[in-house]
Amino acid sequence: MFGRKKKNQLHNHIDTLIGANTNIHGDISFSGGLRVDGHVTGNVISSGKEQNSTLVLSKDGCITGTIRVMHVIINGTVNGPIYAQGYLELQARAKVYGDIHYGSLEIQLGAMVEGKMVHQQVKPQTENEKQSEKMITLFATGSEKQAEVSTDNRLTRNSRTT
Repeated sequence: MFGRKKKNQLHNHIDTLIGANTNIHGDISFSGGLRVDGHVTGNVISSGKEQNSTLVLSKDGCITGTIRVMHVIINGTVNGPIYAQGYLELQARAKVYGDIHYGSLEIQLGAMVEGKMVHQQVKPQTENEKQSEKMITLFATGSEKQAEVSTDNRLTRNSRTT
């Protein structure tokens, strides 16, 4: 948006198609683009160091297993965790029953997730970045409670003495 280019572009074309009347039992390892219109029971993993591999799950598609792909677009049903280090898009008919680990996320109205949503940083933090975490202090009005919230989503409550 506004002239910024995405670091990791989505794979522009589909190299592999799993058709609507296809049922696969077993793990799938792929590179490039994979579109699933059928049903997969097994893990779907992008192979090698493919940084722009993309999985597209259509509205009629279903995957039961772990997904580990750089970019993922879901409009069907997933039963299992999703690890999308790059981009994850949950379209209107997406149903995910499992935890989601993502780099960037887009959710359309109607998408459903039953599980945790965990943001993953693309690059590991250095020691200086870990030390520079910001601490925000919140004061409740009308009471003597103080809450401290750190950026890693932990909440602690302390009694405040005056």
